[in-house]
Amino acid sequence: MAQTLVDRLGRYGPVVTVEPLRRVVVLFGGQSSEHSISCLSAAGVLQALNSAGFATRAIGITRSGRWLHQDPSAVIDAARVSASTGILPEVLETAEAFLAPAQPGVNGGLDDIADVVFPVLHGPWGEDGTVQGILEFIKVPYVGSGVLASAVAMHKATTKALLSQAGLPVGAWFRFNHREWQRDPEPVITAIDRLEWPVFVKPARAGSSVGITRVSAPEQLGVAINEAQRWDQEIIIETAVTNAREIECGVINGGDGQPVASRSAEIIVGGDHEFYDFDAKYVDSAATLIVPADVTEEQEEIISDLSCRAFIALGCEGLARVDFFVSDSAVVINEVNTMPGFTPISLFPQMWAASGMNYTALVAHLVNDALRRGTGLR
Repeated sequence: MAQTLVDRLGRYGPVVTVEPLRRVVVLFGGQSSEHSISCLSAAGVLQALNSAGFATRAIGITRSGRWLHQDPSAVIDAARVSASTGILPEVLETAEAFLAPAQPGVNGGLDDIADVVFPVLHGPWGEDGTVQGILEFIKVPYVGSGVLASAVAMHKATTKALLSQAGLPVGAWFRFNHREWQRDPEPVITAIDRLEWPVFVKPARAGSSVGITRVSAPEQLGVAINEAQRWDQEIIIETAVTNAREIECGVINGGDGQPVASRSAEIIVGGDHEFYDFDAKYVDSAATLIVPADVTEEQEEIISDLSCRAFIALGCEGLARVDFFVSDSAVVINEVNTMPGFTPISLFPQMWAASGMNYTALVAHLVNDALRRGTGLR
């Protein structure tokens, strides 16, 4: 490549330069199935922000939706305990309530205590534009994509439709909702039959592979659809891309606001797992992560280009992780995550570390980028 990564990142690159005591509120937890993963991500982000010289506060959202003040040191300690015991952390209901997050000008509200918010929330009710809308309403800058891009990227079918419209490669898919299935399943089954078996049955809006089932024959559809409907009333069916490697790539805004891609990484799933499901990711340690991925220079160029084009097509800002299936004959985009896992050992930070930007510098870059962009319709 003609320019180095540092050149393309410009003044918002790896060098950490922070105004004294810029106040960053880390928002984490949430009501999605990825609650505990968000808690782990928050611990890493808080530690990095402290190292970079920011003044930090932490607000946890319980599984029931309550916003509570948290001790940043306790959040970091809970992640350490989790690493040694395997017990995933939670935002507990016992802390002091945080009042009026969506009322501008209220003493102690978000706009009163934060220069910028890092909403390290994964999944629905956090990564999907809901929290982003609150932050826009009270005019507090925040890390990551705006309302529309966050909502679009969370909805797998809408993502694929927009990527396809932009001329980007996606696999064959079909979307329907629970009412269609309950009213008359035959048209749905007929449409699915036009896809190639096996297929994956997925909730349209869920993360960490929750609610996903690999289905090899029509008689297995009912159970798989019922499982997906536990998490979302909208379902997407995707043709499985066989004999393909799972490759991922990170994207962030450069100094000129244009997207910059990281080195890519590969996920190899072992054990009894048919795909990279929740247990393989977080419970069984059944996946091997290879960073950077062992791909040809041509493949890496294609992956980088498609990642940046996907970022633009969905209107993303700040950061995203773009997931691919790569075979000898094709490179296909699977999905786009606007707030990927953010622990120091998560794939997104690892890809940027392989690109020359360490974890602390990455977190500082994202906060500085959010401050630069401010708020407004986007």
